[in-house]
Amino acid sequence: MTIINVEGMHCGKCVERITKAMEEAKLDFQVSLEDKTVTVEGCGQCVKTALEILDDLGFDGSVA
Repeated sequence: MTIINVEGMHCGKCVERITKAMEEAKLDFQVSLEDKTVTVEGCGQCVKTALEILDDLGFDGSVA
């Protein structure tokens, strides 16, 4: 399990956009608006993919 901090996530719409993109990539993840995090289950490649998705969506993601 890897926790990614997502500073720019501030509303339900952000969560929807992130969730949709992560589901399309078939990642095992959880999004927390309260904590402003995305938790990714899986290998390093899964985390890399998640970070790339966040970047493509305009979010600044960093591994906690």
